[in-house]
Amino acid sequence: MSERTKPSVLFVCVKNGGKSQMAAAMMRQATGDTVDVYSAGTKPGAEINALSAASLLEVGLDISDEKPKAIDPDVLGRVDRIITLGRDAKVDPVPGAQLEKWETDEPSDRGIDGIERMRLVRDDIAIRVRALAAELAASGASSRNER
Repeated sequence: MSERTKPSVLFVCVKNGGKSQMAAAMMRQATGDTVDVYSAGTKPGAEINALSAASLLEVGLDISDEKPKAIDPDVLGRVDRIITLGRDAKVDPVPGAQLEKWETDEPSDRGIDGIERMRLVRDDIAIRVRALAAELAASGASSRNER
């Protein structure tokens, strides 16, 4: 983690219309204002995936007002952790940032589509987000205790 007082995470997928937006919304819910959370796409789409948004509404999160966006070089240069979601999102390593790849579940490989597909993707990302939020909380607590 950098010299900032709270950790920061950038979630990246290709279109920034589904997986990275879902992860960012769930991380914000899990961590409140204790983590700076961003999302972006390597090739941003035109709009939020309606099924992604619908699956999040089922768990009380609304991303319908979000807009897909490209990776902001300023954000990229200052975040502590960059997490790519899915097979096709790729980000070059950035000095000072930890780069992780989340190979998320892809239910369509098993013939599962529509809202059921998005629910499975959402639930897979939720497990990973909860683990990351716990890790960041623990590292923040240990950093505070070392002061």
